[in-house]
Amino acid sequence: MTDRVSGPMKFRLLLQPVMASVFAVVSGLKDAKAGKPPYFWSLLTDPVHRRDMVKDGWKSVGKVFVLALILDVVYQVIVLRFVYPGEAIVVAFVLAILPYLILRGLVTRIAHRKVRNADR
Repeated sequence: MTDRVSGPMKFRLLLQPVMASVFAVVSGLKDAKAGKPPYFWSLLTDPVHRRDMVKDGWKSVGKVFVLALILDVVYQVIVLRFVYPGEAIVVAFVLAILPYLILRGLVTRIAHRKVRNADR
């Protein structure tokens, strides 16, 4: 796994989290504007709306995840001459889903605070 940092196609290790971050910022701002609570926290604590929230999140970051998965499989074929599906899923999750989950909620919290401070 650590060979991915210095090997071929290392550009994806920066590109994919940046893409996921852009989608997270856009979604987080929409959440704040709609008055919704932070995304990841709501996924954990609101079972009633969890299904809709997962669909909404997947709509935003699903393409980045699939791209991360495909690029890691290509990397594995080029470098390892074999495909390890478990590793590809872990790498795609870390590069796409994790930054999205973290940033969307943070952006929502920050935007909520700015709105509350502006109202004062």
